[in-house]
Amino acid sequence: MGALKIFLVFLVVRLLSVFLVTTFFVPDEYWQSLEVAHKLVFGYGFMTWEWASRIRSYLYPLVFAGFYKVLALLGYDTVELLVIGPRILQALLTAYSDYRFYVWTGKKKWSLFLLLTSYFWFYAGSRTLINTLEASLTTIALSMFPWHSERTDFLWLTAICCYIRPTAALTWLPLCIIHLKNSEHSAIELILKRYIPIGLLAGGLCIGVDSYIYGLFTVPPAQFFLYNIYENIGSFYGVHEWYWYLAVGLPTLLGISTLPFLFAVINTILNWNAFPIRKALLISILFTLAGLSFIEHKEHRFLLIILPMCLYICSDYLSRWSTRANSLLVWLFAAAIIAGNAAPGWYFSTVHQKGTLEVMKPLAKIAESYRDKDNNPARLLFLMPCHSTPFYSHIHQNITMYFVECDPHNDKDYQIFNNDPERWLRMKVPAMPLSRVPSHVVLYNTLVPRVRTFLSRYRKIERIHHTDYPVSNTGTYIHTYEINLEEEYERQFVEDPVASSPSHSGHDEL
Repeated sequence: MGALKIFLVFLVVRLLSVFLVTTFFVPDEYWQSLEVAHKLVFGYGFMTWEWASRIRSYLYPLVFAGFYKVLALLGYDTVELLVIGPRILQALLTAYSDYRFYVWTGKKKWSLFLLLTSYFWFYAGSRTLINTLEASLTTIALSMFPWHSERTDFLWLTAICCYIRPTAALTWLPLCIIHLKNSEHSAIELILKRYIPIGLLAGGLCIGVDSYIYGLFTVPPAQFFLYNIYENIGSFYGVHEWYWYLAVGLPTLLGISTLPFLFAVINTILNWNAFPIRKALLISILFTLAGLSFIEHKEHRFLLIILPMCLYICSDYLSRWSTRANSLLVWLFAAAIIAGNAAPGWYFSTVHQKGTLEVMKPLAKIAESYRDKDNNPARLLFLMPCHSTPFYSHIHQNITMYFVECDPHNDKDYQIFNNDPERWLRMKVPAMPLSRVPSHVVLYNTLVPRVRTFLSRYRKIERIHHTDYPVSNTGTYIHTYEINLEEEYERQFVEDPVASSPSHSGHDEL
């Protein structure tokens, strides 16, 4: 197949994933990209504590902000385009990085096969996650790495990766050391003439962009290190054992390809000097896993950066193995990989944790059309663990929306909510006047019995399936409640007739 045909295959698959992957993965897919872009362009939205602490770079959200700005100027800033457009942009970059992976691996059939059948990459490759961008840029940089040449242009993408995700340095440090060691030029010469100038120029440009938008001199990687490493603030979101990446993270990422990866690792170790590229990649993988394992908070997405390396090692091993193995065995093994990826790919992409995205569609319609008798717009309360759903990027109406915040610097409110949600509601949600009371409440079914008193003022209007395997404070279903307007107007008039007056100050707890 020609180069264009191969690229089109990748493009079709990644664009299909935009429309087929309809489930929620992690909050950062929205809160650290789309919500930021929406705030920049439309002037309303919510910025998480990370932006107040300046540990995030604006480089990635700016791409979507530019897209949003074009839509706004053309008058096409509909909710549908605001949601799907950024995913298409990411899918385009992912498709190109897929093609670069294919070229880098020597255009082997196994590399094409493993990349196209990887359920986790299909699941994550079109998401607006900084980790997806990191993995795509890393793949492109690896295809530019001087495995058999003296080129140094890979350093530009390496510098950007390390800037937007400082932990990328764990992956690239071993490779850069190998590059310096194997180059015909002296290490000092390369460092002085290539590494330092490129690092300073790329870093300086990135710092300039972020400092301009933040309004003061800002170095996000330094802030990232201060909060996530020195203060270990990430542990607020969960703590895992040191071996979690080896026991859970990496096997989940690779799925059924874990088996050939283990064989490939053993084969590489036993023939250490026979496969220099596999050896270099394995060192980088192990160094990354070791470094990330020292950080208490762990997530699957943090390993996306090493996925292309793992797939390279697998494809190289299988390409050599299949030339010696029985053809029937090769076909059976390929069929097993397809089946082993199809099941989790379908389930995680279309079923598991679908509700928190599905619920945003009716809420967007409510936000656009709902009005009470005093012509007040909708007021939405997400009575869920923080950042359980997207926010303004999926509503695109400047209405009042509340959610239970979980700032690790001040988590008292979140603790109260978890321990006694009725108390939290009494503290935070006004009972009068009606113009300040949430018109709609969104919550998991597991929380309903704990807030029945509060919900007595509401009627359930929708139930959406979320997951078959709820964990922590989530639930199987998501319920949407709407306030009983007739009863509330009567109640307000009887209990507080002044509350209906425009001059009534009311409450402003939320």
